[in-house]
Amino acid sequence: MDSSDLLPVGRRVAYWRGRRKLSQQVFADRLGKSKSWVDKVERGVRSLDKVSTLRDIAAALRIDTAVLLSRDVQPAAVAERAEGVERIREALSTYEIALGRPPARRVVLPADRLARDVEHAWVMFQHARYPQVIAVVPGLLAGVQRVVADDSGWGRPLLVEVYRLAASLVVKLGEVDLGWLAADRAMAAATGDPVLVAAAAVQLGQVFRASGRARAALSATLAAAYRIAPPDPGDGSPGALSLCGTLLVQAALAAARRGDDHATAELLDEAAGMAARVGDGHDHHRTAFGPTAVDLARAAAALDLGDASEAVAWHERTTKRDAWRWLPVEHRAAHLVDAARAYAQAGDPVGAGRVLVDVDRMAPAEVRHRPAAREVLAQVARDPHAPATIIRLAAALGVT
Repeated sequence: MDSSDLLPVGRRVAYWRGRRKLSQQVFADRLGKSKSWVDKVERGVRSLDKVSTLRDIAAALRIDTAVLLSRDVQPAAVAERAEGVERIREALSTYEIALGRPPARRVVLPADRLARDVEHAWVMFQHARYPQVIAVVPGLLAGVQRVVADDSGWGRPLLVEVYRLAASLVVKLGEVDLGWLAADRAMAAATGDPVLVAAAAVQLGQVFRASGRARAALSATLAAAYRIAPPDPGDGSPGALSLCGTLLVQAALAAARRGDDHATAELLDEAAGMAARVGDGHDHHRTAFGPTAVDLARAAAALDLGDASEAVAWHERTTKRDAWRWLPVEHRAAHLVDAARAYAQAGDPVGAGRVLVDVDRMAPAEVRHRPAAREVLAQVARDPHAPATIIRLAAALGVT
């Protein structure tokens, strides 16, 4: 067995690039990419889920594509997901509304039918059924754009919702640049309506953080939050408080990413005050905002601030509540991935393995389709003290 067979796909690219005596810059030039892109791929920061990109890399390295796919990527799943993402990209790349150009197909579904379909797609996303959501989002984007072309006033809130859904989905799949496009489209469609802008800013904050732009995330989410914040929190509606509080949570996570523990604590405490008024068990504006969501964010913030033990403590304290089970499956699964990272950093591979198994049981697509989750799984599986269950899971998913 060649030693490269034991490496993750990004490291395998670096291995073969070294074998071919190519610098990152020369390799990037051959691919028509930037040196930074190559570096992120080789470090595993950027995933390689597009079959066409894998083929281009293999051609530049003069190896068979199967060499890159041999262990930690399942070609059929990758191809299906990549095709779905490309369809979403195509749907986001149309400008018929702005150009006043009618779409090639003028079959327009009734607005109420589209509204139900968008609602159903959000429910599937919150149940972590990502392949099904990938399949329907392109059609929803096209359908809602046609409705807006006919009646921009009625269709605009629905358009914002579809763009928000698309942004949440593709960021989950590691396609941050595409998520930025969807979030930007949501913000543009929402302009003029502070509530719609606030809703779209939730995804914009997520995109900025995922792309490493914590300062931009902090600025955008705070601006949107304070634009809709009620003068007296006691007078705010549950929906407004949920949006404002969620944006404060996003701002706190951005502050944590920047290492500002003081701002992080202040923002989370302010969000907690709003959460206490909203209560648990609600999902206003797709936020699932409440006291439990804020305390899960405290765990994520502690992890970003470098205190894995504190993150584990918040995780264990918060997930014992009944309200933990009231959160959407996607929300819980995403948190458990963070918790696994916290356990691993705290030197507890058994704890990390336990929560990863819980993720796979609760939301299999979170591990199979989310690059960040697969990265944590690979990290834990490589630990010499990793439990057998996690090693078997990693082997079953082809993660090394």
